[in-house]
Amino acid sequence: MLPVLHSERLVLRPRVLGDLAQILAMDADPAVTRHVGGPPTDWAAYARRLAERIEARHPSGLGYWSFAPRRAPEQFLGWASLVPYEGEVEIGWRLAPTVWGQGFATEAATRLLRHAFAELGLARVIATIAPGNDRSRRVAERAGMGFVGAGLYEGEPCMVYEALAATNTTSSAGGGA
Repeated sequence: MLPVLHSERLVLRPRVLGDLAQILAMDADPAVTRHVGGPPTDWAAYARRLAERIEARHPSGLGYWSFAPRRAPEQFLGWASLVPYEGEVEIGWRLAPTVWGQGFATEAATRLLRHAFAELGLARVIATIAPGNDRSRRVAERAGMGFVGAGLYEGEPCMVYEALAATNTTSSAGGGA
C-alpha cells in the first residue's frame, strides 16, 4: 500500500479507480497529452489500461498518486508516479491545465523525490521527457533533477533527467509526511 504524502500545499494519496473519470477528462484535453501521443483514439481500451495501472502491484513504496490541495482534498489536480522502468525508478507527473503554472507539479515531484530518497532509500530516480516538453523539463529542473542525455522511451526519443540521493537537496524539502 502506498503512503499518503503531504507537502506544503498538497496531499498525495494512492490513486484509486474512483479517480478514473477525472483522469480521463484531463487526458481528453489535447494540450495535456500532446507530448505523449495526444488524446486516446480508443477510449474504452485506454480506460482499461488506466484501470490496470491503478490496480497494478508495484514494489513497496512505488506506484501512482493522485494529488489535491490540502485545503480541498476532494479536488483532483493531477497525478504523479514513481514506477519501475527498465531497471530504473522513473518519476512522472500530469496536471490539469486549469492549474498549470502554479508550481503544483514541481511540489508533487519534489515530495516524491523526498519519498524516494529519504523514505525508500533509492540512490537514483530518472524522468523521461519528450523533446519540446519545456514545462516538464522545467518541473524536473526545479525539483532538483539534472539532464543526463538523450534516450528512448518506448522507442520514442526523449530527454533523460536524473536525481541522485547523494546530491539531492529535496530530501529535507517539500513539507511533512
